[in-house]
Amino acid sequence: MVETRGKIIFFGNGSLADYALKILEQRFEIVFHARNKADLDEVCRLKKEHPEIHGVLASFGVLIKSDVLELFEPEGILNIHPSLLPAFRGASPIESAILAGDSDFSVSVMKLAKAMDAGPVYYQTTLKDLPLEKDAIYRALAETGARWICENLTDLPDPVPQDDTKATYCGKLDKSMCKLTPETDSAEQTLRKIVAYQQYPKPKYALFGINCIILDAHALKMGEEASLTIKCADGRSVAVDRLQPEGRKAMDAKAFLNGYSK
Repeated sequence: MVETRGKIIFFGNGSLADYALKILEQRFEIVFHARNKADLDEVCRLKKEHPEIHGVLASFGVLIKSDVLELFEPEGILNIHPSLLPAFRGASPIESAILAGDSDFSVSVMKLAKAMDAGPVYYQTTLKDLPLEKDAIYRALAETGARWICENLTDLPDPVPQDDTKATYCGKLDKSMCKLTPETDSAEQTLRKIVAYQQYPKPKYALFGINCIILDAHALKMGEEASLTIKCADGRSVAVDRLQPEGRKAMDAKAFLNGYSK
């Protein structure tokens, strides 16, 4: 007997969506991938014609109105949200957790609601000992949420309402955040900004009078030396490993010093 694959309409953009989709498509047939507001008309058409289709979302960035949500009742559209809800509701939960100094990172699978990230939760877990590397965190949380959906979508538990009194919120990142301020930040804060702002808004700092995007860095350990460093307010330093001078290609610290330190 041939196993029938479940069908999903997937909503999402960016790293979280990409990593989640790679897992989901191993188990389900992705009948449509909605990437923007204009795609919601096709979502409605498909769902009305094929009521058995499930909805899964990861980092869609578009408000989905009640008329669309109602089509997916009673299970709803499942949203993979990378935080331990109700903490870090909003557009930048991973970046906000990094900036807050978190060492553990969480993911929730919730039922999408009209209010932002306020729907009841099907599943939550926290991952420990992840590297402080933005893409690795995105991947681990997306894959964890997607695997749970693969194992449970056909027999979902009852979702648990969130405690709205404990909700915290995070907004979108913007270009005004990109400039590093080590003169007032510790080495730990500076490093976490470098990690959190990778891809966007891109962490920037002037070295030898050259504006640079800092692509990779690490906090100096006791007794460690590095060729290119950023001195921070707590007296410690962050070592710059890779960077991109304004208008130039990315390079390592040694290449930058050879070209710009004279």
